[in-house]
Amino acid sequence: MIRHGGKILSDQLVKLGVTRVFSVPGESFLAALDGLYDSGIPNIICRQEGGAAMMAEAYGKMTGQPGVCFVTRGPGATNASAGIHIAMQDSTPMVLFVGQIDNRHTDRETFQEVDYRAVFGGLAKWVAQVDHIDRLAEYIGRAFRVAMSGRPGPVVLALPENMLSASADVHDMRMSDMVEDALPQTVTRTIMHELAQSQRPLVVVGGPHWSIQAQADLQAFAEAQQIPVAAGFRRQDYMDNHHASYVGDLNVGINPKLAQRVRDADFLLLLGTRFGDIETQGYTLVDPADPHKRIIHVHADADEIGRVYAPDIGIVATAPAVLRQLANAEHAGEWAAWTAASRADYDAWLKPQESPGALKQEDVIKWLSDNLDDNAIMTNGAGNFAAWLHRYFVYKQYGTQLAPTSGSMGYGFPAAISASLAHPDRTVVCIAGDGCFQMTCNEMSTAVQHGAKPIVVVMNNGRYGTIRMHQEKTYPGRVSGTAIENPDFAALARAYGGHGELVTTSEDFPAAFARAQAAGTVAIIECQVDEEALSTGATLSAVRAAALKA
Repeated sequence: MIRHGGKILSDQLVKLGVTRVFSVPGESFLAALDGLYDSGIPNIICRQEGGAAMMAEAYGKMTGQPGVCFVTRGPGATNASAGIHIAMQDSTPMVLFVGQIDNRHTDRETFQEVDYRAVFGGLAKWVAQVDHIDRLAEYIGRAFRVAMSGRPGPVVLALPENMLSASADVHDMRMSDMVEDALPQTVTRTIMHELAQSQRPLVVVGGPHWSIQAQADLQAFAEAQQIPVAAGFRRQDYMDNHHASYVGDLNVGINPKLAQRVRDADFLLLLGTRFGDIETQGYTLVDPADPHKRIIHVHADADEIGRVYAPDIGIVATAPAVLRQLANAEHAGEWAAWTAASRADYDAWLKPQESPGALKQEDVIKWLSDNLDDNAIMTNGAGNFAAWLHRYFVYKQYGTQLAPTSGSMGYGFPAAISASLAHPDRTVVCIAGDGCFQMTCNEMSTAVQHGAKPIVVVMNNGRYGTIRMHQEKTYPGRVSGTAIENPDFAALARAYGGHGELVTTSEDFPAAFARAQAAGTVAIIECQVDEEALSTGATLSAVRAAALKA
């Protein structure tokens, strides 16, 4: 059957089970757009390639299957690089198709010419250019396999426009049946033997491949052994936070008592997590050169085991596969007191520390935590505002947190749009700072066009709060480059055809949220935050005074 490249491409996507793609159109991949026309795959048209790539990345996080994004050459591809970086650091499967110049004009600095292998070489798992149409299906199949294998991540495929618009009679790619070997029982025996020797064990979970079943198995394992479990950075939904063994998350603004528990632990069981600088507070909680504790590291990619910490035992497997066995392991020791004390530290950390102003972020987050359905999806980007969310929101189910472990600003809103499209029956709430939201707020029109209805809670303090905090600590009182002028966010929402309103007191938030839900469209609730509310534990004036005194 003679097909042009765009049709060959779309046929492979259908065969791979792709249910949605995200794009910003470009003349470099017109044939691909034509192929999508009658493919049955919805094409979510975005307003900027960064937003499109973040939506695709969020799709990959939610489904465990590669999120697919199409962008044009040159500036389209470089705009999308933020989403590629998120997918790489967050271990999210993703495939970015980039329209490329006519490959007969390479190396002439042709209009919008970019060497994608050079640009994305350090950002993606694999970067390639398909120069021959008879190999297009082959490359697409490989791209999806690479994106999913080992430690998942992003793949970039450049598609020269002359190749894509050419026609050929080629076979579709072959779908491989992947058979995973059952883990030997020695894996369970090894882990349980090490666990039994410890006095102060700690389990840390994170990374890719998680599922509802993995959450259930983790909770069964923790309950049977009565051991504490901490979540990696922005992986708080991997365990029901109400569970007696859950002791908090290892984030930027970590509970100091949990940080001490990491130091004091004599055995770490790392399940899926890379256990990087955020979880270890810049490698200060556990010294890579001399950890002073036994470590077992379970990860699907052998290259990640020993990258920073050389474990006593490394196990190449997915965390869920190991937990499937551990869930049924016999009780191995007595750690109830250690776990109960760790949990008490977490419960104390949940008690709100009052911040200044009439609208208190801790009140808003606690209300959301107490009143949203257990399956509501929370998204966020980066900024000090997120510290309130991470500290005070109690996650109940897997699949309810979308947040960038890469620390990318602007992520929360595109992720919320993607989540709302994937789960139209669930409440989706994006918590954003005023600076974070404005990096991708132009995707409001994408939400309206495609029927997404996330509720965006914008914490407006008129500044880039995280940088201001560091600025006050290092150069107190010398404010430079961190104050920002903001629009009327409620009016902005209405201008796009959504719902918007301003809230100035904590008491007014519940009614405003109810109206936003009832609107049935994308909505913004602008929360006016006191400029003194710098972090969950300190005011601006206190941080400045401490720095001046030092």
